[in-house]
Amino acid sequence: MKYSKCISLPLLVLGSIYILGSCQKAFIGNDGEFEEDIYLNYQTKTDLKLPFQDQWYIFHGGKTHHEGGHHFITWGLGQRYAIDIVIKVNGKSYIGNGNKNEDYHCFGKPLYAPGTGKIIEVENNIDDNIPGEVNENEKLSSGNYVMIDHFNGEYSILAHIKKGTVIVSEGDTVVQGQKLGETGNSGNSTEAHLHYQLQNSSNSTYSTGLPAQFRDYYADGKFIRKGELIKGQIVRK
Repeated sequence: MKYSKCISLPLLVLGSIYILGSCQKAFIGNDGEFEEDIYLNYQTKTDLKLPFQDQWYIFHGGKTHHEGGHHFITWGLGQRYAIDIVIKVNGKSYIGNGNKNEDYHCFGKPLYAPGTGKIIEVENNIDDNIPGEVNENEKLSSGNYVMIDHFNGEYSILAHIKKGTVIVSEGDTVVQGQKLGETGNSGNSTEAHLHYQLQNSSNSTYSTGLPAQFRDYYADGKFIRKGELIKGQIVRK
């Protein structure tokens, strides 16, 4: 979703990664319509684990409009259930005045493959933004990213990765927990964060987003055997 000119810090807009123009067949209502009647109850096939270490905060995540942040997206877009994740310390995602990427707690933190699969798309050469500014080139809206084919009709995308830190290549096979790169602020993003989405196709323009259920993690101190990440949760492995 394309954003208007950026607001000043510390307010933020965390990035969506693909852009279409209309809002026809958009997700309507928390109970869902159109293809959402199927996907609201979708059960993830891939054995997904959190793609990071330490304790992170779910900025966007969940199936309702209030939780999701990516719901008002044109039909078929893969980021329908996308998750935006940061690290907060004492309620803030950054130190100081937040005008440098290095001020953000998650900037440069390692990212790992959430599940086994094959790397089918990689971008690694897009500059990280100055915090509070958005790269307005639509072709770069994902920033640096990795797409993983899980061999079962599910595809993971990790986006806005730090420039030059992706250490996998197209065609590589990865195992769950293998390092992919580092958290960054590239593409359509106003501050360092991880944008994660699960979708049903490698074609990000025409795919449908899938709810992603992760295994064996803690949310707000409670152990979750299998669950979805929800806005406002503090999660860790």
